[in-house]
Order: sequence, then C-alpha cells, then structure tokens
Amino acid sequence: MKLTPSAVGAWASSHSLVVAKPASLKADEAVALIRDVRPDVMVVAAYGLLLPANVLSIPPLGCINIHASLLPRWRGAAPIQRALLAGDPETGISIMRMEAGLDTGPVLLERRMPIGDEDTTGSLTDRLGDLGAAAVVEALAGIESLVATPQRPDGVTYAQKISRAEARIDWTRSPIEIDRQVRAFNPAPGAESQLLGSPLKIWRARPVAGSGFPGRVLQFRDSQLVVACGNGALELLEIQRPGARRMGVPEFLRGTPVDAEATLGEKPLASP
Repeated sequence: MKLTPSAVGAWASSHSLVVAKPASLKADEAVALIRDVRPDVMVVAAYGLLLPANVLSIPPLGCINIHASLLPRWRGAAPIQRALLAGDPETGISIMRMEAGLDTGPVLLERRMPIGDEDTTGSLTDRLGDLGAAAVVEALAGIESLVATPQRPDGVTYAQKISRAEARIDWTRSPIEIDRQVRAFNPAPGAESQLLGSPLKIWRARPVAGSGFPGRVLQFRDSQLVVACGNGALELLEIQRPGARRMGVPEFLRGTPVDAEATLGEKPLASP
C-alpha cells in the first residue's frame, strides 16, 4: 500500500534523468517544460488523458501512442478487457500518430496477436507489453519513412472504462459469455458472485456440458464444482472467499460445505 515509481521512472532516476509528473498537461508550466526539452518525437503509453493541441504540435515528428488493439476496433480506455468480453479471436498493437480525437489518428505500424482460449487480461497485458515495446522501437527507428495509414471509418468500436458492476456474474448468460467475463476481469477486479450468502471471486473457469436452473450447483463432489448457466454449465477451477487467498476448487471444497441445494447468485434462486 505504498506509492512506488513505475519501472520507467525508476530507471530514469537511476540514470540521473529528469522525471516530471505534472498532474495535467494543460498548465502553462507543463507545456513549457516539454517545449524546453525540444523533443523530436513524443511517445505515449497508457497515459489515460488526451494531449492538448498545443502539446501535440511541439515535436516536429509528432506524438505517437502505443495502443493495445487493432484500430479502429476498441478505441479508448479498456481495449484488452473489451476484446476478451467480445470473444475477439485476435488483438494486437497499433502504433498511432496522435490527433486531438480519442485514438483517431493514423496508424504507423500494426502487429497482430491471437487470443487463446485461456488468455486473461493479465496474460494478454504481458504479451502485448512485450509486443508493444518491440513495435515502438521499430517505429522510432523508421519514424521518418513510415507511411501513416488513416483508420477505416467502418469497424469503429469504443472500449469504455470497466465498471465494478460489470464483474457481477449473471448466471442466466451462456457459459461461454461467463468464461469470457472471468478471464476479462482477471486480475482485476475479479468476476463476482455469491455462494451460501457469502461473496465469491471466480478467477478461473471453463465451459462444460450440463444443464439446470441458472446458478444451481450441479456437481460438488470428486473435486469438481459445476454450476448451471443459461445454456450449459461452467466448471469453477480457482476461486476466492473474502479475506482468503485464491485457491483451487478441490481445496475450497474440503473446507466449505456445498450441497445439492446450493446456488450461486446475488440472491438465493428458486426454481419456478
């Protein structure tokens, strides 16, 4: 629970480089600081705010952004989570020249990556981080010769910021949709439900055969915990109770009594 510098900030400080942390780039002092450096090009990664026009115009070779999607799909704050939730078969990195709009600028370089059946936001973030690091080095090396390709007007989607409410599982949805939800919210904020009146985080799961009233526990023996969904079932693999660590289902079942009447959901469900 202590504030720590980013890896970039720590490296820069250890090499006696100036690290500035302006709360906003709208202040005259922040703009002057950048202008005084006289940068040829600026690189933005996971900044979270739009750069004002007077900042975008400072470097003669422009400002480029490392964006974790294949633009124009998933412009905005949460492209990795939205790609997982939508069931996209692939994602990637777009090195984009920045404009005043939100992720609307032309693309200088693109690198694609498949999304695996077990990929989570955590695993994709790591892989895309490596891919983006290599891509931006390549882009900077050829910045004066790369062709800026305008984004297609069709296929534009927006990756809205993730809300905590989206992490709550609706067991009437299909097991494929819930599995995507579990993977999209791992490592944060974690897909949520309730079991026996207590909150439960679900970190890993997989669709399996089965049917029953949504939320009903179908199997709780032989080290398996299978829950009915809207059209099929989901086997829970790794879960977490409040105040406890993550654990596999076999360990969970050894310490938690689950029976055939158990249901998962915000409120106890009753068969019609």
